[in-house]
Amino acid sequence: MLYLSLLLISVALWITIDLSYGRLLHLKRVSSRTFPLRQSDFHLYTYGKDLYDALFTDIKQAQHHVHILFFIVKNDKISREFLNLLIDKAQEGIEVRLLLDRFGSHSLSNEAIRSLQKHGVSFSFCHKVKFPLPFFSANQRNHRKITVIDGKTGYIGGFNIGEEYLGHNEHLGLWRDYHLRLTGEGVQDLQKQFLHDWFDDTKQNLLDASLYFPKQQPGTILHQFIPTDGAYLQHTFLHLINGAKKEICIGTPYFIPGKKIMNALLKARERGVQITILVPEKADHPLVREAKFPYCRKLIQAGCNIYAFQQGFFHAKIIIVDDDICDIGTANFDMRSLYINHEINCLLYNKHFIQTVKNKFHEDLENASVLSYSDVNPPSLINRGKEWIGTVLAFFL
Repeated sequence: MLYLSLLLISVALWITIDLSYGRLLHLKRVSSRTFPLRQSDFHLYTYGKDLYDALFTDIKQAQHHVHILFFIVKNDKISREFLNLLIDKAQEGIEVRLLLDRFGSHSLSNEAIRSLQKHGVSFSFCHKVKFPLPFFSANQRNHRKITVIDGKTGYIGGFNIGEEYLGHNEHLGLWRDYHLRLTGEGVQDLQKQFLHDWFDDTKQNLLDASLYFPKQQPGTILHQFIPTDGAYLQHTFLHLINGAKKEICIGTPYFIPGKKIMNALLKARERGVQITILVPEKADHPLVREAKFPYCRKLIQAGCNIYAFQQGFFHAKIIIVDDDICDIGTANFDMRSLYINHEINCLLYNKHFIQTVKNKFHEDLENASVLSYSDVNPPSLINRGKEWIGTVLAFFL
C-alpha cells in the first residue's frame, strides 16, 4: 500500500511539473501575432448543410490546390464523403493537404488515413506528443479550422466535419454554429497560417512559394485575422470588453472566462454596458455546463442577461461590441482556448455585415430562455460537486 501511494504521488508530481514547466517554456517561445487589416468579401453560414454544400462545391472546382485544417473529422458518412472528395481531387492532379488535430480527430481510422496517402493526399496530424514533456504536449490542441482553395477562397469558423454538425446527433439535435467564407485580400493570411501550421508538423516549408499566393482584389469588408497559440487571446478579448461603451454580445458553447476577463465584464457592467451572453442548454462534454455556473451567478447578480439555447446545441464563437466590432472564429470563451489551444479569430469592422451577424444572433436568442440565478445555483450536492470539479479542472475542459 505504501509503494502504491508513493507511486501515485510520484506520478501526480511528474504531471504537475510537466504541465507547469511546459507552460513556462511555451510562454517564452510564443509571441503575439496579428495579420494586417485587409478588405475581403464574406458570407456567413449558420447551418452545417449550407456550409458543406458551399465548401464541397468550392473543393470540386479547385484548379491548383486545396489546403484544409480541421480540429475534428469524424469516421461517419459525411466525413467519408469529404475524404473521398479530397481523394478525387488528388487523383485529378490537384495538390491536396489535410492537417488534423490528433486528439480531435482520434476516431479517424488508420485505414482512412492510408487510403488518403495512397491516393495522393498529403496528410499530417498536428501536435505530436513530445518528450520530455509528454503531458503538456499531449494537452495542446490545434483548434483552428481553416480551408484555402487555390489561394482565392477561404473558410474559417466553428464547424468541423461530421454528422453531428448536420444535426444528426440524437442527444444534441440541431447544431447552430457560425462559419465564414471569404474572397479577397484576407485569403492570403489564412494561407500563411495554414502553411505555418503545416511546416510546424511536417517541416515542409511552402511559405515562400508564390503559387499559393495569387494576387487578390480588395473586397468591401474591413477585417483582421488574429492567430493565437495558447497565449495572447486574453489580450484581444480584454481589448474588446474594455472598449465597449453601450453593448457586448457574447455567444459561446463554453463560458469559463477566468478571473481577468470576468473582472473586465463586471467593470463594463458598472459602466452601464448592456451584456448579453448566449450559451447552450445542453452539454457535449462533461462538466463544462457546471463549470460556468460560478461565473454566471456573479454576472446575473450584476444585471447581465444570460440565455440558454433550447433548440439544439449552440457552438458559435462570437463577440459583438457596440455594433462596431464583431469577432468570429474558432476560439471559445474558456480557459482552454485562452491559454492552451491554437486558435484563429477574425475581427470584422463593417457595420452592415455586423448587423447581418447580429440578426442571426437575435434569431438564436429567440430560441433561448433567460437563465435565472436559481438556474445556475444547483442545490444538490452532486451538482455542487460537479461544479467544484469543473472549476478545478477548468484549464483542461
